[in-house]
Amino acid sequence: MKTKSNKPVIFLMGPTASGKTDLAIELSNLITTRLISVDSALIYKGMDIGTAKPNKKILNEYPHHLVDICSPEQPYSAHDFTYDAKLQIEKAFENNQTPILVGGTSFYFNALEYGLSALPESTSESREKFSKLLQRNGSTKLHGMLKDIDPSAANRIHPNDSQRITRALEVFDISGKTLSELQGSKKSIINNPIIKIIIMPDRGLLHKRIEKRFLTMMDDGFINEVEGLFKNPKLNENLPSIRCVGYRQAWEYLKGKTDKETMIERAIIATRQLCKRQSTWLNSEVGALIIKESNAQKVLNYIEEAKDKLR
Repeated sequence: MKTKSNKPVIFLMGPTASGKTDLAIELSNLITTRLISVDSALIYKGMDIGTAKPNKKILNEYPHHLVDICSPEQPYSAHDFTYDAKLQIEKAFENNQTPILVGGTSFYFNALEYGLSALPESTSESREKFSKLLQRNGSTKLHGMLKDIDPSAANRIHPNDSQRITRALEVFDISGKTLSELQGSKKSIINNPIIKIIIMPDRGLLHKRIEKRFLTMMDDGFINEVEGLFKNPKLNENLPSIRCVGYRQAWEYLKGKTDKETMIERAIIATRQLCKRQSTWLNSEVGALIIKESNAQKVLNYIEEAKDKLR
């Protein structure tokens, strides 16, 4: 089913701890919305504290679709996300709702806006094969393998990015063609104009919020949450879920590789580094309303003005 191209989709973007969720809720109090999460960590069930997932009361009152949709051991690709997000966008229009896609995962937003390459689908056999290969050899060695097969992709992918490394190797294994060869053609995902809103507080404020938020997470039982995951024999530190910021550092602590104070420091630093990467991506966006703090009425006025131009 194709959505009508004159109906806009709202991208509400911002780095971690910028206040995206609060702004989305404020907008939902002013207009009829369908909130669709664009966050590669919020998809996981049982990972609530460390992902800063909205609490159950908020999710009951303001449902965020594509939250808690898979278990931490389950694979979930950008292809899966675009399929699920498109369905939610279509449901929004069917119910006369404004679809607001809210989050900070740039790869997901880019996949929706620009499409994805026509890459071969993963299979359970290939996922298991490369998961075992990763556990046996580690991401750095696999990155070396990728460099031999596809130097261009290896240059783009960090040696620690195990998810993208194994996917690139898997693509070659299944198709006989490199990721770089196949990424020339892309399939469109949505057929709607996009209205972009970026909430971007000053970096110093974001850094303070990140530290305060993580310390609050610790008080709220974050380590207990990770201990529950740690006991799951299906999980390991190479899975995308456990590589989420904060969880990776806590996992190392539970394995006895660091003490608690070092873990807290490293988690806060890693979150700030994530914030920097997200901010760099957002600073390259064009044609967006950029605000430093939540201002729902200003955002709503901007959306209505943009809609008028589309009529």
